Amino acid sequence: MTITDSVRSALELDKVESHLHPHGSFDVAEHPVPTGREEIWRFTPLKRLKELHADAPLDGRNVALSTQVPEGATFEIVTGAEARELRGVSGWLPNVRFAARVMAEVPATLLLDVPRESEVTEPIVLDFDGTDPAVTSGGHVVLRFGAHSKAVVVLNHTGSAAVAAVCEVVVGDGADVTVVSIQDWADDAVHLSHQQARVGRDATYRHAAISFGGDVVRMDSNVTYDGPGGSAELLGLYFADAGQHIEHRIFADHTAPRTKSHAVYKGALQGEKAHTVWVGNVLIRKVAEGIETYEENRNLVLTDGCQADSIPNLEIETGEIEGAGHASATARFDDNQLFYLQSRGVSEAEAQRLVVHGFFNDLIRKVGVPSIEDRLLTTVEAELAKNVLKELPAEAGA
Repeated sequence: MTITDSVRSALELDKVESHLHPHGSFDVAEHPVPTGREEIWRFTPLKRLKELHADAPLDGRNVALSTQVPEGATFEIVTGAEARELRGVSGWLPNVRFAARVMAEVPATLLLDVPRESEVTEPIVLDFDGTDPAVTSGGHVVLRFGAHSKAVVVLNHTGSAAVAAVCEVVVGDGADVTVVSIQDWADDAVHLSHQQARVGRDATYRHAAISFGGDVVRMDSNVTYDGPGGSAELLGLYFADAGQHIEHRIFADHTAPRTKSHAVYKGALQGEKAHTVWVGNVLIRKVAEGIETYEENRNLVLTDGCQADSIPNLEIETGEIEGAGHASATARFDDNQLFYLQSRGVSEAEAQRLVVHGFFNDLIRKVGVPSIEDRLLTTVEAELAKNVLKELPAEAGA
């Protein structure tokens, strides 16, 4: 495997022992099948993954792809030596078995390129529509943005499928990039995903992970830095219904000085055995002086029988930083808010609806893509209708 000098430099950073992020390798044999006792797998229901975490075939055809690629960007499917050259282009070494298998076994790479100094004014959309949940498959996506380019990419997942996927994002110096990954699968879908970004000098990267559907969805959203001045905003929104398992993990690895990361994830849960997991981690290396970071997770429990696990972490190797912190909270409806609304003639169910919208609204606006924001507001309303709004009279819920 051939890698660029910059990627090689990233790979040769001082190794840091972390129970949340084992050392990586492209060699599948170095990644044993998880048992569930490992720290990074202890929350995930392995029995429901259709063996994607182990040795399920990754060559199935169970996802239909359609694209909307405006002028200023190019998209192609590459195979053979060209695909192999792209494995690890983000400077990341796989640290879980399914990702190592994707890198080693999936023959094709979906490659999106935005040239340097190009501005793509319309969102680039890659639609992945699952067609068969009984078939397992793997996918590798590379998103490359040249220096001082600007673009928005939407990865849209719908339908029924069982998929293990790796998405690598390379953000050039001074670029301004937004990547939105929407997991709106059918109820029987299984999705394991690792999305890894390398952010250039003085570049701006925004990643939004949005999960509503699926039986089990687990996504890692990671970022490293290729030079000083890089900034990453990691956003997440999820809504789990009865029986669903939705798990989001983030890792901001500050590999350069004067970089920034800010993570905000919000989730709601309703229905028996709805389960969400958020694990946040920020690593501030010795070289990363003058950085700023903050991570925040908020969960709103709407009904009995739900479980929300929220675990923020900070690993700090230098005290020469501008600031670092984290916050986490899981709670039911705020009784004061509900009382205020009900005292003004608003029904209990409608008051709950308004509180949930207020809980999500500021985060939805941060996504920064108007068409996506409208869709999210509609989806939140549909999710609420399953429980919170079902007791409303028809005219009140209209």
